Order: sequence, then C-alpha cells, then structure tokens
Amino acid sequence: MSAKSKMPTVPALTAAVQSQRGDKQRAEGMTIGMLATAVGVGVETIRYYQRIGLMSIPERSYGRVRRYASTSIERLHFIKHAQQLGFTLEEVAHLLHLEDGTHCAEARELAAHKLVAVDQKLNDLHAMRDVLAKLIAACGSRRGTKQSCPLIESLARNIGA
Repeated sequence: MSAKSKMPTVPALTAAVQSQRGDKQRAEGMTIGMLATAVGVGVETIRYYQRIGLMSIPERSYGRVRRYASTSIERLHFIKHAQQLGFTLEEVAHLLHLEDGTHCAEARELAAHKLVAVDQKLNDLHAMRDVLAKLIAACGSRRGTKQSCPLIESLARNIGA
C-alpha cells in the first residue's frame, strides 16, 4: 500500500468537517426554524406559544440567534398531541403545570371531562347524520314532480326532516 492510498480524499475530509459542524450545531441547539421543521409547525406557532407561556424563550448569546434544546421538541410534541386529543391551549397549559408526576388524579379528571365533551360531540354528529340522511332520502322521493326540493325547503325553514 502506498502512502497516497492512506490519505483521505477531499470528499471524505469535507464530510468529516460537515459531520463535526453538525455535531457542534446539535450541541448548541436548534434555531427556531430548525425546531419548527423538526416538529412540523410554523415559526409563528412557536412564537405564539412563547407569548402565551406554553414555551420558554431561550437566552440569546451576544449577537447570536436563540438556540433551542431537544426538550423544546418534546414540549411541542406534547402540545400538538394534546391538541389532537381536543384539549384547548388553556387546558394544555394546565396539563403542563401538572407534569411533575404528583398530580395524576388532577390530570385524569381533566381527561375525563374531555371525554365527556367528546362523547357529546359524537352524539351531536350522529344526530346531524340522521337528519342529513332523512333529507337526502326525502330529496329522492319527489323525482319528476314540480314541487320544491325538500332539502332546500328544510334548510330555508331551519327544520329537520
């Protein structure tokens, strides 16, 4: 083997330097844009969460951008998942205050109230479905007649079928 074959190539050196830069960037944290991309939210969403107290604003070293730790990703995932389950941002803030592990009963109570609200919404949606199904059936029953459409008539009068 010659000495030349043991020397790293330019692409290998470039990759090593980029890897070190990436390690340094990860150690320093992410910019707000990187954080937003990592979680799939907009930068303005993160800023809004900061304004309302759901997320802290990291310190900025002199002349530098703010850097976010990996815990910020976890916090954003928590917020988004809670919202997907129907919790409002106010309720999310309350849940975040309970995250120390000693308030499980209180968190459970919040979730139980949310479940009742979800059940009520489901009941409302089933009722809406039933009314729409009746209106659709009524529409088909008057084919060929010159009477007005029962669906349109019902909506104009704000009555169910």
